[in-house]
Amino acid sequence: MRQDRWIGPYMRMYSGRFALYLILGVLTLLAASMLMFTSGFLISKSATQPYNILLVYVPIVGVRAFGIGRAVIHYVERLVGHDTVLRILSKMRVRLYKILEPQALFIRSRFRTGDILGALADDIEQLQNVYIRTVFPSLIALILYAAAVIGIGMFDVTFALLIALYIFILVAVLPYISLKLTQKMNIDIKRERNGLYQKLTDAVMGIGDWVISGRTGDFLSKYEQDEVKVMTIDRQLRAWSRWRSLIGQLVMGLAVVSMIYWSAGQVATGDLNPVMIAAFVLVVFPLTDAFLPVSEAVQRIPEYRESLNRLNRISGEDHADEEMHVPADVANVDIAAASRKAHFQLQQVSYAYGANDANSVDDVSLDVPQGKRVAIIGRSGAGKSTLLKLIMGAIEPTQGTVTINGIPSSHFGDDMPKIISVLNQSPHLFDTTVSNNIMLGRPDASNEDIFKAAEQAQIGELIASLPNGLDTPMRETGQRFSGGERQRVALARVLLQDTPVLILDEPTVGLDPRTERELLSTIFHTTLGKTLIWVTHHLVGAEWMDEIIFMEHGKIIMRGTHAELIEAEPRYRNLYKLDRPSE
Repeated sequence: MRQDRWIGPYMRMYSGRFALYLILGVLTLLAASMLMFTSGFLISKSATQPYNILLVYVPIVGVRAFGIGRAVIHYVERLVGHDTVLRILSKMRVRLYKILEPQALFIRSRFRTGDILGALADDIEQLQNVYIRTVFPSLIALILYAAAVIGIGMFDVTFALLIALYIFILVAVLPYISLKLTQKMNIDIKRERNGLYQKLTDAVMGIGDWVISGRTGDFLSKYEQDEVKVMTIDRQLRAWSRWRSLIGQLVMGLAVVSMIYWSAGQVATGDLNPVMIAAFVLVVFPLTDAFLPVSEAVQRIPEYRESLNRLNRISGEDHADEEMHVPADVANVDIAAASRKAHFQLQQVSYAYGANDANSVDDVSLDVPQGKRVAIIGRSGAGKSTLLKLIMGAIEPTQGTVTINGIPSSHFGDDMPKIISVLNQSPHLFDTTVSNNIMLGRPDASNEDIFKAAEQAQIGELIASLPNGLDTPMRETGQRFSGGERQRVALARVLLQDTPVLILDEPTVGLDPRTERELLSTIFHTTLGKTLIWVTHHLVGAEWMDEIIFMEHGKIIMRGTHAELIEAEPRYRNLYKLDRPSE
């Protein structure tokens, strides 16, 4: 059974607030019902022209009290509910970022940018609605269901069973039919919208190519066709929503007619005062606010499930029970020790993405003690990124073992960012201050620590020259700075994180040769004592490495120090000359 990691934990975390929200929701509807009940009694009693105002004074006060009370309680209910949900939304987004950031290598090769943006923009929003639009409205309806049946049962058990049948249709039968009829449509519209996210993202990122190729019209035409599909499904859902609303209103109408008939019969037998007829009939109407939304709430479940599945896939939790199971002898991994000193060992490791696929990594063995510097070189598709995923514990080997200090790397789970930090070719810089961007490496860092990291990354002088120093806004994606400066800000973030292992995933791609050499020199000097795993396509800076591994088709075909490979491998020698033509 898959462990719930996106809904249940927040229910437990905010159980007190949710309990208060549930109580306030029930009280809101009870206040509304009592408002209608006392209003009906007051109208009927006043129509009999009582000889003394005191005979209707209590219901007058009741109407005012319940009217004001309903508004106040409803306001507090919404305040508590939305405050709780916004807190959850904030934590969900922070959690998703913490999952995505350290696993950037794994996620980038498995998911499109549109998937990630869709998860951030849509899926998290869907999951927050689980609480306020599905779970608690349904619970409130069930509580009022029981209260209504018990209350009427005190007068007439047979009629109470009839009312129970009406309500059962609204809270069980109609939601079940609605779920069955719309389940596929909800999944389809969710997936079509996800596809639109992906297409739009691809188009925005490649807009120049679309314009240059003269195929802008083709893209717009295809995108509009996909939008029409979404709109068609949406219209079908809206049509069913109208029919469902009509059916629900008809059932409530039957309940009202039945209440009139029953209360009139009670008056005829002398069991009920005539002035109570209006009171009992009017009390039915506020209950529609509790029972009718249940069908819509249940209908949303497939959308929530689809969002949950995508978040689990992206965060690597879709097989969490199998992949994250930790044997008893390593259940208490020493994170503190590994965050100071990490010894990586790969023994005859192989990995294939599918049962029928060739190995992306094939029989690779590595020994990387703390402080060693390893360059992994090879063309695209050689297996470099897969090897990094194995090292980071994002995937487990098909064969062989990957360990950190003797413990399988996958067992470190969410604590891996304390051991490994990553500087990739396009780190994201947020539209906030330089200080906040660097501080992502360690949120509790002082200004002194932040500036020290900036000095190590050799942007101290740059920051000092800015209008507001560390508090200078970087603008969206760091547009205020050049490519080399942006990479140095990202390097400062990584240095502030201060992990024993640093992975460089081609951080100099797109930089001019001079900036590339300067950045690499800075990295190599500021990370002395740290383990450095550098993934690259070419050999600039290779002489700084303790070991160079050349991969092809998942296998290591050359390995050794720079001097050893220059001496013994003609192919390596030729590649090095191509990268350094002046030498």
